[in-house]
Amino acid sequence: MIHMNRWAAWTAGDLQADERWIRELGDRARRDLTATVRKAADPAKTLFDYSRDDFNLGAAEPVIAGALREVRDGTGFAILRGMPRDGLTQAEFELLTWAIGLHIGVARPQGKASQFLSAVRDAGVVYRTGKGRGYSSNADLDFHTDRADVVLLTCYNVAKSGGMSMVSSSVAAHEILTAERPDLAELLHRPHYFSRQEEQAPDETPFYPNPIYDRRDGLLFSKWNRNRLRSAQAIEGVPPLTPAGFDALDLLDDILRRPSVMHTMYLKPGDMQILNNHVTLHSRTEFEDHDDPVLKRCLFRLWLAPPDGVALPESWRPAYRSVEAGTVRGGIAGQGYDDVRRAYEVRQAADLGMATP
Repeated sequence: MIHMNRWAAWTAGDLQADERWIRELGDRARRDLTATVRKAADPAKTLFDYSRDDFNLGAAEPVIAGALREVRDGTGFAILRGMPRDGLTQAEFELLTWAIGLHIGVARPQGKASQFLSAVRDAGVVYRTGKGRGYSSNADLDFHTDRADVVLLTCYNVAKSGGMSMVSSSVAAHEILTAERPDLAELLHRPHYFSRQEEQAPDETPFYPNPIYDRRDGLLFSKWNRNRLRSAQAIEGVPPLTPAGFDALDLLDDILRRPSVMHTMYLKPGDMQILNNHVTLHSRTEFEDHDDPVLKRCLFRLWLAPPDGVALPESWRPAYRSVEAGTVRGGIAGQGYDDVRRAYEVRQAADLGMATP
């Protein structure tokens, strides 16, 4: 899925002029998705007990495939509108998210508990700490990438106010930064150090190196998370960032938020956002939630390794574990990874013709 081309260097004006990155599901597609989830749903099963063959996406399949082509060959992100939200319970909507993911790639673990699907909601977590995770808070987030080839986010409930989603092209930002300050752009190609936020697996160190930008086979890749870099600066053994290094990062974040670069949107119930983490960065504004628990903001997030992922720069190995094309890679292995999770990965990878490291 991750091929990347010149269309990845888009501006906000480009997206307004050409909305091919928005895909709509029709009534038949919604009926097919509702039917397949209700037919397959079994309260005795965990997510790991389901396989791709359990879900027939029907008329939704070509629409989803078109969105994925845009993520692969176009802007690097897409919005799929019209998922059957009103006709499904929250549990059914979560299962639908997982079902679509089974048709796209191998889900990747996302944290200390080694969860393969995360509910994105305010759980009272403080974002800017050595253990903070943005998806469990209501905070305004820095622009960042997730540690997977593709991130898929489905919207079930929206906040009372706020929670605007922002996306910028890391390729366009690199072009602007290089034009304005080539000396600072060069610094972003050197190793930077990121905290694992105390979620590291037993065989991992508390931090890891990764440049903000690197290239392989003529393609430009990006990886950035200010909160994790800030946390890493307090860990023993991490080299201190120089003033020029901070200047480079500050300029990058400034460029990412420029109105000409940053695209803003509010996800609606039934929307799915799909992002190519190698050519886009994303963020979210602070939000105020509803008092009623039934109405509280809730989205579901999947990190995925697709079967046609290209080779990554060697410098991505500490974060992704594997950089070879078409392999199961990325994610946060965490501290709950077990035989059940491993069996799922092996089975799903085999179903998609992928190699496991």
